[in-house]
Amino acid sequence: MMTPRVTIKPEASEVIAQLKKKFGELMFHQSGGCCDGSQPMCFEKGDFKVGASDVCLGEIDDCEFWMSKDQFEYWKFTQLTLSISKGRGSSFSLEIPMGLRFMTQSRFFTEEEMTDLTRLKFAE
Repeated sequence: MMTPRVTIKPEASEVIAQLKKKFGELMFHQSGGCCDGSQPMCFEKGDFKVGASDVCLGEIDDCEFWMSKDQFEYWKFTQLTLSISKGRGSSFSLEIPMGLRFMTQSRFFTEEEMTDLTRLKFAE
């Protein structure tokens, strides 16, 4: 089994399920510092336009998780875990009106995991 580049905590999965009921298909983009620092932002699928400068790290709860290639260069040795926290961020992410915000936690991959990472997907 390949090592995922992005994972999710159960509490974040619950929020995604609620958002999917309201908005349908979703996607994430790890912000590169605009608005609320570097945080994951949740959008209705297709509302954030990814392009040639973005890379998809994988899927969580059937939602693609993207970030810019430049930012990925800093994060390529880490696994990101999507979590949720109380508190209102100042981004355009869909969970903000709920008084919540998505966050990522990171850890370095082991040497063994580095040899078995999931494949990246690039915007078309």
